[in-house]
Amino acid sequence: MLASELFGSLWSADMGDTEITGIAYDSRKVNEGNVFVCIKGYETDGHIYAKSAAEKGAAVIVAEDKIDVPARVVYVKDSRKTIAELACRYYGYPSKKFSLVGITGTNGKTTTTYLIKSILETAGKRVGIIGTNENIIGDKILLTKSTTPTTPNALELQQLFTEMVYNGAEYVVMEVSSHALALERVHGCEFAVGVFTNLTQDHLDFHKTMENYFEAKAKLFEISEKGVVNYDDEHGRRIYEKGACGDIMKVGLEDGCDLRAENISISSRGSKFDLVYRGERYAASVQIPGRFSVYNAVCAAGAALQLGIDMETVIKGLHRAVGVVGRVEVVPTDTDYTVIIDYAHTPDGLENIINCVKGFAEGRTITLFGCGGDRDSAKRPIMGEIAGRLSDFSIITSDNPRTEDPEKIVREIEEGMKRTGGEYIVITDRREAIAYALDNARAGDVIILAGKGQETYQIIGKEKHDFDERIEVYRHLKAKENK
Repeated sequence: MLASELFGSLWSADMGDTEITGIAYDSRKVNEGNVFVCIKGYETDGHIYAKSAAEKGAAVIVAEDKIDVPARVVYVKDSRKTIAELACRYYGYPSKKFSLVGITGTNGKTTTTYLIKSILETAGKRVGIIGTNENIIGDKILLTKSTTPTTPNALELQQLFTEMVYNGAEYVVMEVSSHALALERVHGCEFAVGVFTNLTQDHLDFHKTMENYFEAKAKLFEISEKGVVNYDDEHGRRIYEKGACGDIMKVGLEDGCDLRAENISISSRGSKFDLVYRGERYAASVQIPGRFSVYNAVCAAGAALQLGIDMETVIKGLHRAVGVVGRVEVVPTDTDYTVIIDYAHTPDGLENIINCVKGFAEGRTITLFGCGGDRDSAKRPIMGEIAGRLSDFSIITSDNPRTEDPEKIVREIEEGMKRTGGEYIVITDRREAIAYALDNARAGDVIILAGKGQETYQIIGKEKHDFDERIEVYRHLKAKENK
């Protein structure tokens, strides 16, 4: 692609023209003829590496600040928006070649994407997913890797979309994080449907206030043709009242919704409920237990209906959907107690999973959890209080401490725990904590390993260490057998 085609009005005609071979924001990955975009990050600033990129053959440098480099420079006000626009243009606007569905909210994004995928595949559609667990189309894991945990950055996202098109995607369902919306990662994307699940405290280390957090989430509906909101959530009602996109479906469990779930029955095998829509009642079910799973199901059903899928297919798709790794995931243990892994790492998520388990546990509900380091510290005592109030017994341990002192994180959680009078123990080493839970479980107990979910690592300092809770459980039980 010629520079004039890629940059349009940003390109100065008197600079001549040149062939652009790609786009990069990491100077280590610059190739001859690339455009290098200087991004200001949290740990470093791309402007520092502009000279290195030019020396490696970058044809054009995009910058916000004045730089002196041996290459053509295009100055812009917002390099994050610019890289998104350039990536869309370079890859030929791939998101226009399929129907794009975006899911935002504090909790439930991953499960909702998989429920929508199941419904669309039941309708015979080819569907891709971009999210926390994996990037896939059908059963194929895609090659493009994301450097961010939920929503890829703008360049990687357009590369993934291109791969989706190549693999025949008719629909792409993606998780859209508040970070992605605030940092313009999805700038230039066109969403057929935007979905809002809920909003509870999280990421205040980044957003600073709940209002900023809400406004970031709400941006999804400014770039969506249609919407679906959890109308039981006050923030969902605010998005509806904003009317950012003209056609928003209200879903939930309470009166006033366009699509509502009633007569809910929950067991360890899943959730059954009626869907009420346009005066008709339909029996529905999902193979995931919990009231929060019903909320995810009505959000998914609403998205499918907004896409024109019939209710019969919606019901079948919800029923066929299997559980998501790390979400109310039962670990096969062949014991008289149950071990469940769940990604719950927010106050609301922890409360949901504990209440879910208490609904079917025959014995005690034992909650093992921690909080991530270098993240919103205000939620730590809140989560301690929730676990202490709702669990029969809690084990406070490490999650991903990152560069924080694990003992400090544990103490902050303990502040909330102490207010409840709940029974608990502190075992900072997560491996030892899991072993303690397994050694002390009784018949009928349910052990919740909360916070890690699908993660197969633990971040200590700035390094990732192999740590798969499923393997930890198997290893410990095997060692007990051999004693």
